[in-house]
Amino acid sequence: MDMRPIGVFDSGLGGLTAVRALWDILPEENLIYFGDTARVPYGGRSKETLLKYARQDVRFLRSFDLKAILIACGTVTATSLSTLQAENDLPIVGVVEPTCRRALLVTKTKKVGIIATLASIRSGAYEATLKRLDSEVEVIGKPCPLFVPLVENGRFRRGDVVIETMAREYLEPLKAQGVDTLILGCTHYPLLTEVIADVMGPDVTLVSAGEESAFELKRLLKAEGLRADENRSGTSEFYVSDQTEDFERIASVFLQEDLRQAARRIDIEQY
Repeated sequence: MDMRPIGVFDSGLGGLTAVRALWDILPEENLIYFGDTARVPYGGRSKETLLKYARQDVRFLRSFDLKAILIACGTVTATSLSTLQAENDLPIVGVVEPTCRRALLVTKTKKVGIIATLASIRSGAYEATLKRLDSEVEVIGKPCPLFVPLVENGRFRRGDVVIETMAREYLEPLKAQGVDTLILGCTHYPLLTEVIADVMGPDVTLVSAGEESAFELKRLLKAEGLRADENRSGTSEFYVSDQTEDFERIASVFLQEDLRQAARRIDIEQY
């Protein structure tokens, strides 16, 4: 048994979809979550800037005695995962490959859509991974740059005319091309599951990056003998790089737990 915590990071609130999945899948584990809310969104940044931010995020998390890190950010996974893995001597799991494997399991027509940040789509990481796993798959990618800032501002609920308008604009071309599976390639996007499902319809299966990466982490911890005592309940700590109040308010709604005064602000530029 290994009682050290797992580090989880994202550009902001999106990684909470991975936290919620980890609570369900690995409830015994302690989590340290960092949301880089001062610099969200990551999706429009250059690869060099993204790597700089990701290294700082990892350095902050490694100020704790961690046993593993989950990159709960599609953009960082797509652009920086291999570099971070090479630079660190602990297991680091990203969201791209687990999500792609799941999508290939559920697609019947081998027409898979991907929605993600501009940086993720530009990187080609999802498409390359899908093609490596199944050369016959047809991949259609679509950047959705306004989804992350809308989610960060609490505009993710069904009935919100702004998010519903943007969803139709982004998603109707994908639907028209006949995809039967849609990868939510940014961990913010599962917060929009109801809105996205309303546009895509019941014949399109949605695959969540956060959930699949949590399953991947569980497999890795078991293989490496790093699981905590399964008879205990884990704890979670939350850190952000900007004001805590907005994060706590939206996180409380999403996680269905009162997180008021639970998050702590840190200066990420020190790392």
